[in-house]
Amino acid sequence: MSRDPSILRPKLGVSGCLLGEKLRFDGQHKRDTYLVEELGSHVDWVSFCPEVGIGLSVPRASIRLVSSKEGPKAMMGGEDLTGRLRDYAVAQLERVAKLGLSGFVLKKNSPSCGMERVRVYSPDGPPNGHAPGIFAELLQQRFPSLPIEEEGRLRDEALRETFIERIFAYSRLQEFFALEWKPKDLVAFHTKHKFQLLAHSPRLYRELGRLVASATEMDPDTVKQQYIQVFMDALKVLASKGRNTNTLEHMAGYFKKQLHADEKAELCRVIQDYRVGWVPLVVPITLIHHYVRKFQVRYLLAQSYLEPNPRELMLRNHV
Repeated sequence: MSRDPSILRPKLGVSGCLLGEKLRFDGQHKRDTYLVEELGSHVDWVSFCPEVGIGLSVPRASIRLVSSKEGPKAMMGGEDLTGRLRDYAVAQLERVAKLGLSGFVLKKNSPSCGMERVRVYSPDGPPNGHAPGIFAELLQQRFPSLPIEEEGRLRDEALRETFIERIFAYSRLQEFFALEWKPKDLVAFHTKHKFQLLAHSPRLYRELGRLVASATEMDPDTVKQQYIQVFMDALKVLASKGRNTNTLEHMAGYFKKQLHADEKAELCRVIQDYRVGWVPLVVPITLIHHYVRKFQVRYLLAQSYLEPNPRELMLRNHV
């Protein structure tokens, strides 16, 4: 394999109003500074707007989800837009597949784009439940492994870190499987992601290991589909302080014999300071990365865990 899949600029779908496009029913936008100015420096955005996409004007009357026997319907006054929004979604999902998107950021509370807790109103008026938006529901059904989040949830530091980690990991998977690969290449890819996966889900890491071990006996497309699914399921699990601590200690074991007593004590102290919540994860990671480079521990130099995302995004900085 000739290309380095770690050099990435993922392409992400996004509700266009979050980029500052005036697409909303009131003629305004919901520009998200973090998405545009910070994350936008490292990804390419592809704008979507289901409501404008089906031909609605800007401005326009607002849409709401209304409960029915068939499920929530998208109503604009007395007009049922559900079928038009679904037809748009089906067509745009083909676009998502062709573009090879590595993730999606949706507008919260939108009857078309809201990922989960969009208000559903009774036919008489008052809210009586929650559901995903019409477009968002079909997007999640069609691409269950695709990293998808709402901009509101990305204000949570842990959720934002996990989402960004997932989009760059998904992009590496796309790059890897886009090339002509053999089982030995998959072994190398899996090995590079060992500690990243262990920090999220040791159980699913072991499941992936069994899949990789049997890859020579399986159909390549089946291996690809199963590996991507389980890999991304693993990264959906939030990396806990306990699992991160175990991962850090495991990595430290590769060079502990080369450390002086005071260096070893300092590294142990920093890892424990992270475990009890006194310092952010970036502190022990930085120290371990220093020793990995100093002692040229090749196995660890290749590990995605040390730098799963661009360092300029300053993730892993929260306690």
